[in-house]
Amino acid sequence: MYNLRGGFLIRPLTITLALGIAGAFFSWLEETIPAIGDFIPRALFPSHSDPQVAQAILGNIATSIMTVVSIVFAILLMTLTLASMQFSPRIIVSFVRDKVTQWTLGIFLGTFSYCMAALPTARTLPTPFAPVATVTGAMLLALACVGWLLFFIHHISQAISVSNIVDRIASETEAMVDEMMPWPHNPDGGIQNSHVDLTGWDTPVLADASGYIRFIDIDRLVSLAKSCRVKVRVTRRVGHFVPAGTPLFMLYKGERLSDTDRADLRSAVDLGPARTLQQDIEFGVLQIVDIGLKAISPAVNDPSTGVTCVDQLSRILIHFASRKQRDPVIYDPPSVARVYVSWTDFGKLLNSAFEQIRLYATTDVAVSLRILRALGDIAVTTPDRYYRRLLVEHGVRIVEGCAAKLGAEELAPMRARLAELEKFKG
Repeated sequence: MYNLRGGFLIRPLTITLALGIAGAFFSWLEETIPAIGDFIPRALFPSHSDPQVAQAILGNIATSIMTVVSIVFAILLMTLTLASMQFSPRIIVSFVRDKVTQWTLGIFLGTFSYCMAALPTARTLPTPFAPVATVTGAMLLALACVGWLLFFIHHISQAISVSNIVDRIASETEAMVDEMMPWPHNPDGGIQNSHVDLTGWDTPVLADASGYIRFIDIDRLVSLAKSCRVKVRVTRRVGHFVPAGTPLFMLYKGERLSDTDRADLRSAVDLGPARTLQQDIEFGVLQIVDIGLKAISPAVNDPSTGVTCVDQLSRILIHFASRKQRDPVIYDPPSVARVYVSWTDFGKLLNSAFEQIRLYATTDVAVSLRILRALGDIAVTTPDRYYRRLLVEHGVRIVEGCAAKLGAEELAPMRARLAELEKFKG
C-alpha cells in the first residue's frame, strides 16, 4: 500500500475512473430527463438536437487531451532523467510521490475518459440525441485542464531546482522522525532496558528472498513471538540489505517454531529492491548526501549546492536530536524481553550525514566551514553531553583532514569555528 499510494497508479486511476463514471452517469441522466439540457444557453448550442456538434466537441477534446498528456509527460520524464543524472538517481522516488504530478495525470486522463464515456450517447439513430449538458461539462473540464497545465508547469519548474529537492527530502525525513520517534528527548533518561543478554538467541530463521528491509511490523512480531513462546531478534536494521539464505532473525527457543510459524515471522518484515522512507530515517539523509557529494565532485564543482545540502542535513539532525530514541527491546509481558530490533541512533546518523562529505571536502573550504557551523548549530540545540561530545569529535576530524591539504590561512577560520564548537564538550 505504501508503494501504491506513492506511485502513478492509485490516485490517477481513481480520478480517471471517477470522471469516466461521471461522464457515463450524466449522459444517461440527461437522456432519461431531457429537460436538463434546456438549462444550457442557446449561445453555446444553438441547436440542442444536433448530435454531430456534440460528437465533434467530445472527440476533439479527447484527442487534444491525449496529445497534451503524451507531450507533457514525455518532456517531464526527460527532465527527471537529466535531474537524476545531475543530482542523484534516488530523487526520482520523491517526484513519483509528488501529489501534484499524480493529480495532473489523473485530471487529464479523467477528462479523456469523461469524453469517451459520454461520446456513445451523442447519436443520430434511431433517435437523434445531443447530451448538451454533458458536453458543457466536458468543455469546463477542458478549461480546467488548461489552467491546471499552467499550474503544473509552474510547479515542475520550481520542483526540479536543487533547493526545493533537498528541502522536500528534509521535510519528508522530519515527518518520518516524528512518526518513528514521537516523544521528546530527555538527556538524563537515556534508552531504558536496552541491555539484554542475547547469547541464547541463537536459532536462525533464514531469509527466503533478497532485498532491503523497508518495514518491520513490530506489533506482529511481538504477537507471533508471544503466541509461539519464543524471543526474536531482527539481525539487521531497517535499510540494510539481506541476501537470501542469510539469517533474518535469531531466536531464543527457536525449536518451538513450525515451518508455518517461520513463514509468518518472515511476513512481518517487508523486503524490497530499493530503500524507502517507510521507517528508514537514514535513507532520507543519504539522498541529500548523494546530492552533496555529486555537487562537490571535481566533475561538477558546485560548492553552493554542497553548502545547501549541509544546511538541510543539520536541520534533520537537530530534529532527530530533539526526539527520544526508540528502545530496541520490546517487552511483553513487562518482565520478558520479547523482540529486539536495532534502530539508527544519533551517532550513526551523524556519520551518515557528514562523514562522506567530510572526506571529499578536505580541499573545499566553503563546505568544510559550513559543516563546522552545522555541528555548532546542532550542539547549541541539544543539551545532551554525549551528543555534544560526538559533534566535537567529528569537528576535530574535519580540521585534521583539511590540515593535510590546506594552508594555514585557509585553516585559520576552521580552527576558530572548532574552538567555538569545543566549548560545548563540557
